[in-house]
Parts: sequence; structure tokens; C-alpha cells
Amino acid sequence: MEQELKKITREILLGFWKVHILHHASEGPVVGQWMLNELQQHGYRISPGTLYPLLNRMERHGWLRSEVDAGAGLRARKSYYLTDRGRDVLRFLRERVEELRNEINEEARG
Repeated sequence: MEQELKKITREILLGFWKVHILHHASEGPVVGQWMLNELQQHGYRISPGTLYPLLNRMERHGWLRSEVDAGAGLRARKSYYLTDRGRDVLRFLRERVEELRNEINEEARG
């Protein structure tokens, strides 16, 4: 079962994490440690070694932009902000999630 959970995490939950990140970035800046805690609140077990490359990849896609406090030294906190492109992606994803949710609920009702 542990191998199956790893497959589910890699194949499906990674996408959920991205949606969470985009959603929270739409509300204000996202900081890595805070995001780790937030994802844990939702039952996701994600390591910094997974989250930070994910944030960097989302930034390369143009969905997020980051700012670092220049006066804070080498270990300065990086804040991630939603870009216009990221807002478009989030809007698209919200529509897809809503459509899927409706379909699943209809099937569950019989």
C-alpha cells in the first residue's frame, strides 16, 4: 500500500498542491514554511525538498513571481506572488474542479 500511496502522491496530489498554492497566492504572498504548514493542515505530507522546487517550477512557468528581502542576508525569506498568468491558470483550474465536483456529486446521488 505504501508504494501505491507514493504513486497517488506523484501522479495526482502534486496537482492538488499546485492548486492550493495558486489559491493562497491569490489571497496574498505565500512563504514556503507557511505553505508547508498549510498543506499539512489539509493532510498532505510534503517536504521542503518537494515544495521549494515546485514553487520554483511554478515561477518558471510564469504563474508566480518571487521577492526576497534584500536586507535580510543569505537566509532571507522568499515571498511568492500570483502573476496575471497565474490568475488565469487559477481561474481555469477552478472551472475544471467545479465541473468535476458536480459530476462526482451527480454520480454519487445516483
